Amino acid sequence: MKLKNQIFSMIVLMTSIHWSCHSSKKTEKVKMVDYLNESKVDFNQRMEWWRESRFGMFIHWGVYAIPAGIHKGKKGKSVGEWIQLQGQIPIADYEQYAKQFNPTEFDAEEWAKIMKMAGMKYLVITSKHHDGFALWDSKVSDYDIIDFAPYGKDILKSLAAACKAQDIKFGLYHSIMDWHHPQAQGISAPKYDYQKNPNPEFPRYIKNYLKPQIKELVDNYDPDILWFDGEWIPDFTHEMGLDLYQFVRNLKPNIIVNNRVDKGRKGMAGMNRDDKRYAGDFGTPEQEILESTSTMDWESCMTMNDTWGFKSYDDNWKSDEMLIHNLIDIAAKGGNYLLNVGPTAEGLIPQPSVERLQKMGEWININGEAIYSTQKLEKVFKQGEDIRFTKKKNKPHYYAISYTKPQKEFILQHLQPSENSTIKLLGHQGNLDWTFDQNKGLIIQIPENIPGEIAWAFKIEGSEI
Repeated sequence: MKLKNQIFSMIVLMTSIHWSCHSSKKTEKVKMVDYLNESKVDFNQRMEWWRESRFGMFIHWGVYAIPAGIHKGKKGKSVGEWIQLQGQIPIADYEQYAKQFNPTEFDAEEWAKIMKMAGMKYLVITSKHHDGFALWDSKVSDYDIIDFAPYGKDILKSLAAACKAQDIKFGLYHSIMDWHHPQAQGISAPKYDYQKNPNPEFPRYIKNYLKPQIKELVDNYDPDILWFDGEWIPDFTHEMGLDLYQFVRNLKPNIIVNNRVDKGRKGMAGMNRDDKRYAGDFGTPEQEILESTSTMDWESCMTMNDTWGFKSYDDNWKSDEMLIHNLIDIAAKGGNYLLNVGPTAEGLIPQPSVERLQKMGEWININGEAIYSTQKLEKVFKQGEDIRFTKKKNKPHYYAISYTKPQKEFILQHLQPSENSTIKLLGHQGNLDWTFDQNKGLIIQIPENIPGEIAWAFKIEGSEI
């Protein structure tokens, strides 16, 4: 009997040890990493491809493309994707637009080819905008393109595959604000006075709706970027922002997340305030470009006309010259350019957008090395109003990009060539003659009839002075 008891005790002890170890391992597995205290080395490694890309496409697309800025014969006040709020459209009425969303002309491969043609390295598309309609087959809600709309196909699935085939990084925009959900801002419909009347149910929306949808997106489409928006509502707090950032990074540790995951940005200028420590990997200036450089990573998101989502009567298109100069200016200041298109309800990228992207692609095809994988200079980013500088990381290769066509002599005051430096005009065969004067600077001789239009990029081996 004593022996039996001893054996039994040993079995109990061994079982206890086994489960203790198992429990310890299990705890180890689910232990959350503090991504808010990420090392500088890890952060730089994670951000490397994004910094090198410089140029991406933003796509605002959803139900709002159907009214295209006009509801019951009345034109919207501003951007097309805000028509539900601006028109004070009841949820049931707006759902009728959703039931018509059938983009039969949508071709994911064609969209990816347009991005590739333009020289864009990554995409960010609205998985769900403020209206709450999802462009994928969400299991959390039926308010999506599969269950609620006649189209019945997963937009994100086909687009993610098309981007992968073209070696384009895939990113997803997702709105924190939701005008449709009753536990979010849907409670204020159709006037949407949520600034004055926060929803006490909002934490439940975060837990039971927002986070599960985000998990779906990460699990199903493996995005490289999550681009949040709508964080300005009073329902959403700084503490929620910190938690949401942690949540996303735990789903995919190497994902990149914009600063609108938290409450830090200063209005449309998009960079974080310095009163607290805010989550997010890069700043998001909207419809503007920083006046100078920044120690924080940043990305200017901008439209080609005046609206993000498609609006049928918005013909105020920016010129090819402006768009290319924007790209150059942003790169010189160390930022990225996220340029928007708003497809039609049928699923077509408007022809004026395609034409401008083609022009940008033609310029980039010749001058791309002055944009991609470059960084800002340490001392200056420009000379006068018409010249911008970039440089290659860890290489003595500098670029001076002129908005105006150089004539005879092109003088640079902030770069000194190395003794045996070769100076090239991208797109022009052969090396250019040059001299260096301690007072005047670098003097480059310009041949007659140099090729190109809109902007001219010079490559110089040397150093910054």
